Amino acid sequence: MNLLLHTCCGPCTIYPLGVLRSEGIAVTGFFYRHNIHPYTECRKREDTLKAYAANVDLPLVVQPGYDLEGFLRNAVFREKNRCDVCYHSRLEETARRAREGGFDAFSSTLLYSRYQRHDRIREIAEAISAEYAIPFVYRDFRVGWTEGVMESRRLGMYRQPYCGCIYSEKDRYFREEKPAKSHSGDR
Repeated sequence: MNLLLHTCCGPCTIYPLGVLRSEGIAVTGFFYRHNIHPYTECRKREDTLKAYAANVDLPLVVQPGYDLEGFLRNAVFREKNRCDVCYHSRLEETARRAREGGFDAFSSTLLYSRYQRHDRIREIAEAISAEYAIPFVYRDFRVGWTEGVMESRRLGMYRQPYCGCIYSEKDRYFREEKPAKSHSGDR
């Protein structure tokens, strides 16, 4: 089987790639970049993934351009469901490229993360699979989370501190300041 694997980053590619290759599947990576903010973060992730792919002989397709505005237009006013919007855009583009590129199937490293909504990813991917008439290969890669993290650290890979979009960056770093307590007697 020849599979196009949506790869969100280098560290999250390690374990799924090993599993798929152990099953005899020929894997090509696909890096989708429109959702990652800021651009400097996108480049760090892309550069890390490219270096890893070169080291493990993983063919890699990198999405051209950087349509942050398009991603934001799709997510704005849908902030509570922004992850579904993001999953859909990444998985749909992967399925489209897989079908057009003559791949047998597609999958995603999103299925590796303990922090992603696994059931929604699977549900969205299966709907896209039916729409694009290309099989979605489902695996629960979360069982290899610790192994992948340890290997990425051993390799000295850049490990991102948040999922990728501007909203997840805010969730990670912004904390509402609490008003200072007033002390009686202070005048």
